Amino acid sequence: MSLSVTARASSFMQVLRRVFTLAAPYFRSEDKWRARAMLLGIVALNLLYVYVAVLGNQWYGRFYDALQNKDSVVFWREVGVFGWIAFANIAVQVLKFYVTQLLQLRWRAWMTRSYLSRWMADRTFYHLELARYANKDDKEGHTPDNPDQRIQEDMQIFTSATMSLSMGLLNAVVTLMSFIGLLWALSGNFSFTAGGTTYQIVGAMVWLALGYSIAGTVVTHFIGRPLIGLNFRQQRYEADFRHHLVRVREYSEAIALDHGEKVEHGQLDLRFGSVLRNYLQLIKQQKNLVTFTSFFGQAAVIFPFIVGAQQFFGGAIQLGHLMQIVSAFGKVQESLSWFVDNYDSVAVWRATTDRLTSFDDAMKAHATRDNALQRDPAAMLHTDDLAVALPNGTPLLAGAALSVVPGDSVLLQGPSGSGKSTLFRSFAGIWPFSRGHVKVPGDAMFMPQRPYVPDGKLRDALTYPNAASNYSDDQLRQALTDALLPDLSSRLDDSDAWSQKLSGGEQQRLAIARVLLRKPAWLFADEITSALDAEAEGVLYKRLAATVQAAGGAMVSIAHRAAVGDFHNQRWALVPQAAGTAGDGSARYRLNTAVQPAAA
Repeated sequence: MSLSVTARASSFMQVLRRVFTLAAPYFRSEDKWRARAMLLGIVALNLLYVYVAVLGNQWYGRFYDALQNKDSVVFWREVGVFGWIAFANIAVQVLKFYVTQLLQLRWRAWMTRSYLSRWMADRTFYHLELARYANKDDKEGHTPDNPDQRIQEDMQIFTSATMSLSMGLLNAVVTLMSFIGLLWALSGNFSFTAGGTTYQIVGAMVWLALGYSIAGTVVTHFIGRPLIGLNFRQQRYEADFRHHLVRVREYSEAIALDHGEKVEHGQLDLRFGSVLRNYLQLIKQQKNLVTFTSFFGQAAVIFPFIVGAQQFFGGAIQLGHLMQIVSAFGKVQESLSWFVDNYDSVAVWRATTDRLTSFDDAMKAHATRDNALQRDPAAMLHTDDLAVALPNGTPLLAGAALSVVPGDSVLLQGPSGSGKSTLFRSFAGIWPFSRGHVKVPGDAMFMPQRPYVPDGKLRDALTYPNAASNYSDDQLRQALTDALLPDLSSRLDDSDAWSQKLSGGEQQRLAIARVLLRKPAWLFADEITSALDAEAEGVLYKRLAATVQAAGGAMVSIAHRAAVGDFHNQRWALVPQAAGTAGDGSARYRLNTAVQPAAA
């Protein structure tokens, strides 16, 4: 029993530490003085709210005594006093609501910007996704899923729940301290006879409220404990379902062409089924919790009347005194039962805190990780002892020593899945599963097979990630024309979902237009013409090669088509290792740079 209590106390302290870790940075930030002032204001308003409640309790005694004594003068005077108390109560509640919401808004805005900055810095967003797919069987949630949901939804829940629960707890503590002495004085002594002996309990109402609330808290925790895990999983299942809906929208054309509606419908049903099953378990647990808390709350209404009835009917106290006892008992019991009344909210808050903490830990781990790959700027591409592996640790390439100097043009080829694109990611410095030393020109431009085309104005999509204002309209139109997209040259200010409106080939040509616009000296191109016909491919590669040569740099390409070799003077090949050597931990491929030149 003691071990269980110790373990729960340790778990509770761990939760508080997590909350402090998440909350403290904002109150130490550049906005700290305003945040602290607003927080102190909210605390002061809570104290004022409790003071108004104490005035209300005193009013109960005078008002009901006036009713019992049929004293109309006191009655009407107290009606006027009630108006002032009600006005003060409303004013305090409205002001407290406004300041609390304003603090939540500013806190959420700061946290969201802070997490976005960290998530987008040093390609953390990319590396966390790699880690997630490399650990698909992670059942403990160490690899954060759906960071978009954690940033957009969980932070809103965390900030609002932390404020409401902390201020609610503060209000409960202050209310308890304000009313427990009053209840002790009002309740007097409670006597009962057992076995011929009369017993008296001093401050009986206080002890009854304490025992009643402790019993309710224990039972509530026992019933509601599973809600924490269920809420954690519910947020994850909801985010997975929403994520797949977005993917169906993004890949709508490909799904429609493949007639994949039934498959995607099945996948959506599968994810939505997880949402419903977990939510059904949530409903069942919440039903049990609501059943008990409703019974607990209703019993608390009549309980003080039953206990105080003996004194009232015996003439020891008047109606006003009894109503003060009932009011004070309700405040004390409500304060002591704060955990009972807020258990469901605490469960959601705890689950949200765990999700944000794991996300925060993952980003911190990424920021402090040892980078096994050293990457330095240079006037050429050069690697020493470069090793590349898959996310699961399988080595693809080891000990690669490569060199490309200005004026070179290299075509990299190899079987599908041999790691060509992964080697490019290592050159770019974004692949975390590589080690060695890489020197790459600082102005190198890397082009993926599937370019990113943002929604919005076409001019912004064309110049991405640079600002469109850096170029004139004539430069933008010329780049589109040179990239064989003349029809788009008159649509620079059109806003659309270009990733869906443009075909795969048009998107690749738009990416090539970016190169022709930026004129980089070094270009790394990964299957950038795979969706183009041979004639268009030839025209665009000639223009790319001319652009790079004019800037005094070099070009390294990945392509399967043999015709692309006509635009390169070297060829590298990823060659599978001999059978039986890849299973002993050695690399699955070796890079052969002594291949016959690609161009005739």
